Amino acid sequence: MWIIKPATIREMARDNPQVEMALVRWLRIAKTARWKHLAEVRTAFRAADEVKVAGGRSVVVFNIGGNKYRLIAAIHYNTGKLYVLDFMSHREYSLDRWKESL
Repeated sequence: MWIIKPATIREMARDNPQVEMALVRWLRIAKTARWKHLAEVRTAFRAADEVKVAGGRSVVVFNIGGNKYRLIAAIHYNTGKLYVLDFMSHREYSLDRWKESL
């Protein structure tokens, strides 16, 4: 996948050292992937889920760091582009407020 702004992941890793290795691993796997649909994403990340947001589109939610964090991404399978949209703790994610801003 072509990761749009991979520096964002590196910043997240720097700001959250407890999950740095998990984020670096996620980035390494995502960069080499050629996903065409969610089932292929799940071969690398079993717990990845598609979630519909307020704007009507679907995003993919990745569990990071032993289910303690969530990375939200928009995957454009047809172009091979992946946009990292947000990163948050499980607690923040469970409030569902993030769905309104996407």
